[in-house]
Amino acid sequence: MSENNTLPLTKPQSNKPSWLKVKLPTGENYRNVRATVDANRLHTICQSGNCPNMGECWGAGTATFMILGNICTRSCGFCAVATGRPKAVDLKEPQRVAEAVQLMKVKHCVITSVDRDDLKDGGAAIWVETINTIREKCPGVTLETLIGDFQGDPELVAKIAEVRPEIVSHNLETVRRLTKQVRIQAKYDRSLAVLKMLSDAGVKTKSGIMLGLGETFDEILESMDDLRNSGVSILTLGQYLQPTPEHLPVKEFIHPDKFAELKLIGLQKGFRYVESGPLVRSSYHAEKHLF
Repeated sequence: MSENNTLPLTKPQSNKPSWLKVKLPTGENYRNVRATVDANRLHTICQSGNCPNMGECWGAGTATFMILGNICTRSCGFCAVATGRPKAVDLKEPQRVAEAVQLMKVKHCVITSVDRDDLKDGGAAIWVETINTIREKCPGVTLETLIGDFQGDPELVAKIAEVRPEIVSHNLETVRRLTKQVRIQAKYDRSLAVLKMLSDAGVKTKSGIMLGLGETFDEILESMDDLRNSGVSILTLGQYLQPTPEHLPVKEFIHPDKFAELKLIGLQKGFRYVESGPLVRSSYHAEKHLF
């Protein structure tokens, strides 16, 4: 955030600052979640995305399931999920996910997916089947779906809106200027359009931005305004962490005080809920976002 109004930060050449250190995952709940995930041959973004909060979330008995396989057709510069040619769609996956939700006694379930640009419907049918199967098997469970952009196809976006998850999330990920570099096959305005389609359909929408990729303070504020103008009511802000040497480097480690300031600004701009902190990820404390 290299501007005059930048708050304290730590240069990435140094070791990670203390506020980014997390405890190793342990405990019975953690082991139970791992056993359930393994037994049902499920994918989670917690593992595939190298999430720093996996120990905390799995220790609390929750996980974010990733459907449509674990190989993505896109090659985003920030993401640890494998890129390549995905396997055929597993038609039994919705049932396995629903059974895992039931076994784990999850009250609020978060589901995401890889991008499947190889499929004519972008995977929308499996999304709908997964949501409906969870609802049938686990009445009372609330759902958050973190979806891709379906290449902006209104008919496919409408399929998600029609099954009415309590929250539909689609991440902007970064500011307009950095989108081509960070989300190589995505488009900033297309993501905003998807969020607006969902909001206009009466769905509660959520989006997230990573910080520390070289964005300026004013660019963050601009993206906040763009999201609000698209009807988004829930915002997450977190620190970008480089998953491997082949991924985009961290330009800045943002101080927690900066995240606290941005949270206040977001609330002032009209977001109903803002989750802002160095370790925040899209599904972090997701149950609190139902309001």
